[in-house]
Amino acid sequence: MRKLVALLGMIFSLNVFATDYLEGQHYSLLSNPVAVADPKKIEVVELFSYHCGHCFHFEPLLHEWQKKQAADVVLEQMPAYWNKQIESWVRGYYTAQVLGIKDKTHMPVFNAFQLEKKQFTRALDWANLYANYGPTVEKVVSTYNSFGVTTLTNQAERRLKNNYRATATPELYVQGKYRIEMNDDVKTQADMLKVVDFLVAKERKKLTK
Repeated sequence: MRKLVALLGMIFSLNVFATDYLEGQHYSLLSNPVAVADPKKIEVVELFSYHCGHCFHFEPLLHEWQKKQAADVVLEQMPAYWNKQIESWVRGYYTAQVLGIKDKTHMPVFNAFQLEKKQFTRALDWANLYANYGPTVEKVVSTYNSFGVTTLTNQAERRLKNNYRATATPELYVQGKYRIEMNDDVKTQADMLKVVDFLVAKERKKLTK
């Protein structure tokens, strides 16, 4: 009898957990969804800014979360292109991505601004930092000014304006349609990731049907 009661209690707890996160309370739907790169994967996007102290503190937590994900979950980080004054930071991020050194440079860039108060306004500023991670100064500068980086930068600007319409960072988006931000019901960054886990599981069920 005790085992039956315990089992029923466990089932009840799981059902409560499964309905614990509600649309309009813990997450919202984008009015203009974004097409995901691979419909066979579950895409999680973080909107961040190197100027954002909350993003700086979120980065280690997000990194640990990413390491625990299954192969069907893809994390993309997108710099918030608020205005032309911040364009260099967006270009700098995508320069590292195109060069294949983003995983090595992402936290050092955060540290450079948040701790050392460095400014990156020119291609050469990025080149002087990124040259420590493999590419030559010339390669960084040419990549920074390349058509590929320009395209990625413009895409980030359009996605923020037309789809995400965010006013603060960090925010998280799952499968191009669910938006998670901190509010009265999602009080911490760890809570944001719990909602993401819930939505990832929800989308995984759809993909495995």
